[in-house]
Amino acid sequence: MSHRRPLDPAFPIERQIDLEAAPIVLVNVFTLDEADERTFLQAWENDANFMKRQPGFISTQLHRAIGENPAYLNYAVWESTADFRAAFTHPEFIARLSAYPSSAVAMPHLFQKVAVAGICVA
Repeated sequence: MSHRRPLDPAFPIERQIDLEAAPIVLVNVFTLDEADERTFLQAWENDANFMKRQPGFISTQLHRAIGENPAYLNYAVWESTADFRAAFTHPEFIARLSAYPSSAVAMPHLFQKVAVAGICVA
């Protein structure tokens, strides 16, 4: 990936992965040039197949924004930050980032579910 931009500059993913939490959700928003969409999708599919084989991986889902501009949102569930950290910093995963088109910008951030009485559970 040629560019990574923090969703929260005060607490980027590089700081988040040092915390211990479980389970966690990775939300990653991507922007890119329309001409690079096919290359992006192939690179993302290859990464997803790598992540599926990693300990602690639960699930992932890629979403495309409605409209002409290719923006994507990836939602991935992990058992813990420790599991995600091991996969995210794995040399094989890092090497794969060069397959993304140069126009791609990723904005990854980690979250945990929140319980709100009568609406949702954590």
